[in-house]
Amino acid sequence: MQGIESNFFAQGHRVLAGIDEVGRGAWAGPVAVGVVMATSADIVHFPEGIKDSKLLSPSTREKLVPKIERSCFGFGVGFADNSECDLLGMTKAQALATERAIAKTGIQPDLILLDGKFNFSEFENVVTIIRGDSKSLLIAAASVVAKVTRDNLMIAYEKEFPQYGFASNKGYPSLQHRCVVEEIGLSSIHRKSWKVVGI
Repeated sequence: MQGIESNFFAQGHRVLAGIDEVGRGAWAGPVAVGVVMATSADIVHFPEGIKDSKLLSPSTREKLVPKIERSCFGFGVGFADNSECDLLGMTKAQALATERAIAKTGIQPDLILLDGKFNFSEFENVVTIIRGDSKSLLIAAASVVAKVTRDNLMIAYEKEFPQYGFASNKGYPSLQHRCVVEEIGLSSIHRKSWKVVGI
């Protein structure tokens, strides 16, 4: 995938960060925001095959993550848990997760490339890019890192809450998930303020 990062490096930006979120539409679990940073020297070493995480198989995503981490300038995944999503609302929860993701890197990028048309972060040096995960290598990489990290967390929750099928649905409203919620109600990791079937 050839990204649009070269345009921003040509404008004099040294460190670019791509940001994407995962879990916004889930009923359970956190919202996750991934950030992947690179300089112009780093980005030429990114592995082949990076694209929107939704277009990759789980095994391909898993294999890409360590390669992305080795080639980038910095990376991180930040979470806002279900209680924070309820308390703050999704926009502020995404902003909090973004702040935590960038804090994990210990780096302040010159420019942030963010997927979508709305800047949900509280950072100023942001360029929003509609369908950014198909245009920006860094946004696509961030989507992969965030997706794998959140998916693994939801798979781990399967052991604690086996009825809901979190290992397969990752907290999203699948038919099985809907039926279980209608039957036994919500778990402690569900978002209580979301409009959930039967509740």
